[in-house]
Amino acid sequence: MSMKYFDSEMFCMGTNITQRVYGENGEEVSLEVQREMRKLEKLMNFYKASSEISILNKYGFEKEIKLSKEVFDVIRSAKYFSEKTHGAFDVTLAPVIKMWGVFTESPRVPSNEGILKTLECVGYSNLILDDNKRTVRFIKENMKIDLGGIAKGYAADKAVQIYSRNEVKGAFINLGGNVIVFGKKDKEDEWNIGIQNPLKGRGEILGAVKVKNKSVVTSGSYVRYFEKDNIRYHHIIDPRTGYPADSDLLSVTIISKNSMLCDALSTAVFVLGYEKGINLLTHEFEEVSAIFITKDKKVKVTDNIIEDFVLVEESGFDYN
Repeated sequence: MSMKYFDSEMFCMGTNITQRVYGENGEEVSLEVQREMRKLEKLMNFYKASSEISILNKYGFEKEIKLSKEVFDVIRSAKYFSEKTHGAFDVTLAPVIKMWGVFTESPRVPSNEGILKTLECVGYSNLILDDNKRTVRFIKENMKIDLGGIAKGYAADKAVQIYSRNEVKGAFINLGGNVIVFGKKDKEDEWNIGIQNPLKGRGEILGAVKVKNKSVVTSGSYVRYFEKDNIRYHHIIDPRTGYPADSDLLSVTIISKNSMLCDALSTAVFVLGYEKGINLLTHEFEEVSAIFITKDKKVKVTDNIIEDFVLVEESGFDYN
């Protein structure tokens, strides 16, 4: 007999969040996770004037800003990932992202002069954290941070803590592409997670990967974009240039127990491209698995998931 489960869906943190929680307490636990998502959104919303992030962005150059434990922990992790990726992921990129109108109804192509000037405000090394006082300040004027590139990962990790604390049998949560699985799916120990075909419509997969108690996060140029003068501009900005990243990748999927790490690395590796991206993972994040989909229609995976990944034969991509 199949295990009892509860499905739920909500819109939060700028995306649809779906859950499936197995066990008799599925509904109760799902609602607890939803409350946690609302709380985190209130704290970290870049566009809400009363959020801690907005207050930091407004006054962070003038003075140290005391933050809640949740927000401080995310910023500390974001700075760490910025350092480890040598700026391919940079939590202080917000002023440039804002120029492009990313995630708004009216995206635009800024002037090159404007981009270069705004890049002067970007740099994770100008973000000063005090662990003892739990404060953050900026040492450059007009600096801003946006946790959009990492907050969903943090929220997914918090969901797993709730699942574990409530001893649910198994659970799945998808925060707009940030997927994490916990425990068992019915009688199966492993979960099959589909990998989006970046050249086809949403939901059409090119392969699947088996995972257990892990997060699966994908970044790709197909997720969000706009066109201007017959040129397509996607939403993943390269902190080094201020323009949409122009690497040899269509998408990259990162797999790890830590969803926040997956969030940051999927962005960084997409920006770096295959060669520099695999080099980063090999030297700094050996425990992480990855699936690379290149512009020349090749699928490459790290050695640690070769046995767990299956390509759909008719996908049109080469996989060796």
